[in-house]
Amino acid sequence: MRKLVYYIAVSLDGYIAGPGGEFDFYPLSEEMAAWINARYPETLPTHVRRHVGIDDVPNKVFDTLVMGRGTYEPALAVPTTSPYSHLRQYVVSSTLTIDDPAVEVETGDPVELVRRLKAEDTGMDIYLCGGGRLAGSLLPEIDEIILKSYPVVAGAGIPMFSGGFDPTTFTPTRRESFDNGAQVTWLTRT
Repeated sequence: MRKLVYYIAVSLDGYIAGPGGEFDFYPLSEEMAAWINARYPETLPTHVRRHVGIDDVPNKVFDTLVMGRGTYEPALAVPTTSPYSHLRQYVVSSTLTIDDPAVEVETGDPVELVRRLKAEDTGMDIYLCGGGRLAGSLLPEIDEIILKSYPVVAGAGIPMFSGGFDPTTFTPTRRESFDNGAQVTWLTRT
């Protein structure tokens, strides 16, 4: 069965973005960027893949992406309506209208969407690409977290999870450190 994987960057105080959606405060080194490009190339938006010369690199882990409206909207400023054209793209929103056949808007229950995607006979894992509210609602379906922890305090912003109190245990299975002080930790639902 396919897994839902929350692949996310987080500050020391638990924020995935600033109050205005900022994420450029994470200290990304060349070493870590090269590691991301090699290990998880599909997690980069299509226009960034072209810019760093990996636009023809095949997907390695994910073939489908689920994101919330807040994660999707910055793509419109690029401008593009299909920010991850190398993946099947689902945007969870009850109000958004997108005129692009490469992006499907899910207006219903995101848990049901993820269950449908997981039940497909073939395919790679499903990339949960932010934000905190969507991650909170999908917590019962998250199988793995790949946590990129950066040595920076944001002070305020969008939390990694938001929603009701729901203690859920994950077990760390691996960790890698980088020259910028960041660590990537893989955690599996227990």
